[in-house]
Amino acid sequence: MTINVLYVTRNGLLEPLGQSQVFAYLRGLSRDHAITLITYEKDADRADRAAMEQMRARCRELGIRWLPQRFRSLPRVLAAVYVPMQLLSLIRRTVRRYDIRLIHARSYVPAAAAMVVGKCAGVPFIFDMRALWPEELVTAGRLRRGSVLHRAIVAMERACLQRAAAVVSLTHAAAAHLRATYPRETGTQRISVIPTCVDLDRFTSASAPVPGDEPQVIGCLGTVLSGWFRMDWFCTFVTVVSRENSGARFAITTRDDAARVYEALGPALADRVTIRSARPEDIPSILRREQTSVMFYAGGNTSELGRSPTRLGEILGCGKPVIANAGVGDVARIVEDYRIGVLARDGSEAAMLEAWHGLQGLLTDPDLAARCRRAAEEVFSLDAGTRSYREIYRAVTQADARQ
Repeated sequence: MTINVLYVTRNGLLEPLGQSQVFAYLRGLSRDHAITLITYEKDADRADRAAMEQMRARCRELGIRWLPQRFRSLPRVLAAVYVPMQLLSLIRRTVRRYDIRLIHARSYVPAAAAMVVGKCAGVPFIFDMRALWPEELVTAGRLRRGSVLHRAIVAMERACLQRAAAVVSLTHAAAAHLRATYPRETGTQRISVIPTCVDLDRFTSASAPVPGDEPQVIGCLGTVLSGWFRMDWFCTFVTVVSRENSGARFAITTRDDAARVYEALGPALADRVTIRSARPEDIPSILRREQTSVMFYAGGNTSELGRSPTRLGEILGCGKPVIANAGVGDVARIVEDYRIGVLARDGSEAAMLEAWHGLQGLLTDPDLAARCRRAAEEVFSLDAGTRSYREIYRAVTQADARQ
């Protein structure tokens, strides 16, 4: 029996994250469910009419009803009121119009709106929390712990955990934290762990060495200005490696503003680091041409327990190792269990030198690329993630039918 499912996300479908963490799953889920999709597209993406029409066509081919909304950048206080109210109205109308039987809410604000609408309409919702959002905002300096807004978001988190038909966490570390923090709300709650999965048909290892000197590039993929990336660690790493190997080159592939990234790097490193933007379809070939990738996050904070960096699965899928740090979700466990990279113990020059030397030893291992690929297949497989979501849909709808 086909179930009408509403999937709601504040991300844009034309963004790299929307492509890899929303649309990739829905391609598989749309085979068994009638999907209605609400996304929020930024003006720059909406202006690309060809890309928008191409995405509309892809959704039509899969039977996905796509309802793109305009993403509005609003002052924080105004957004705290406007965004939930707008989502409430939109979800309520969509549920009624398309006879929605299940709401899949990606992240906190969509989940809160789905919880309210679902209670009134008798429709269960899935709280796909992705990460520990209140803690992330505090770590990034965008929210003061104990403030009115912080307490409101924590109350929303607590209510969604208690009332959701199912909860999805990105990491085992975050799931354990939630059960310890909210023992009453999560006592009987089903919490499934689904990391940020990767389409391993796209992110593949190079069949042969890439000619030229491009493989010597040390890469960094994704945003570095979010407040969660340790740019100070990255700068120290570049400084140390440049001292050890004058021929080493570095490239940051990001949609961040290049001028702001260069400003963060400082003039001493500007001539050693290339800042480039890339379309989602070009990312695999870029990764295959890099020797390794650097990913330093604000590890050690509670916020980082819920982080499952998409870039880790993509890098490993291309057979490349990583230089990372501990205290970030399940990253350290994956790096150590599969021996697919090195962990910098802190942001000092001594630690970065130690990590660099460790990487040089690792790169001599002829089985390294195969181990990286195996880790990607066992931990970050899109097929495995899609199967997990399909099972959650089945369990929730069956439980709802029995009530």
